[in-house]
Amino acid sequence: MMTRRDTWEAQVMTDIGRVTALLEEAAETHHRVYRITDGTDADWASWYADWLLRLSELPEILGVAPVRSELVYLLVGLDKQYAAEKPSRDWPEFYARAFIEHWATGSRA
Repeated sequence: MMTRRDTWEAQVMTDIGRVTALLEEAAETHHRVYRITDGTDADWASWYADWLLRLSELPEILGVAPVRSELVYLLVGLDKQYAAEKPSRDWPEFYARAFIEHWATGSRA
């Protein structure tokens, strides 16, 4: 029998997977848009934030529409953290876990 905690944890894992997929899609799209520079874009975090907020299901998954500047700030911070820590998981999952943790609404408890 699944407890409320088990159900909440299962939903969090599902949300992490969905956000990971969105980040992978954003990366592919960004690379296509910036193909002429082989994906190089000094303001990549602004592009990602705009795409994630306007053209993806991220707000629906998070249960909140993040403020664009906060999302840009988080993306830049996660990029630095990922580079410093060099975790074993790929960056989309690393970022997705951070997004879910950062914008946890408690509505699943």
